[in-house]
Amino acid sequence: MLDFIGVDTLLAELTVALGLAVLIGNGLAFYKASRGERPEGVEESAEFRPQRALFLMAAGALIATWGLASIFSR
Repeated sequence: MLDFIGVDTLLAELTVALGLAVLIGNGLAFYKASRGERPEGVEESAEFRPQRALFLMAAGALIATWGLASIFSR
């Protein structure tokens, strides 16, 4: 039954999607912060942490690569 649904492939595709979402979201935040833009509704005391954004971008790239390797290794 699980082969019919394709849970293994679905899990790998969701892993790629999650990794790309983390990578693109933090990349966009990093880009906007470098241009001096701030999101609306954010307090003035809030600060952007570039090291955290870079770490999360690297983690997102690793997760997406892992998912792609899982898809192509079948």
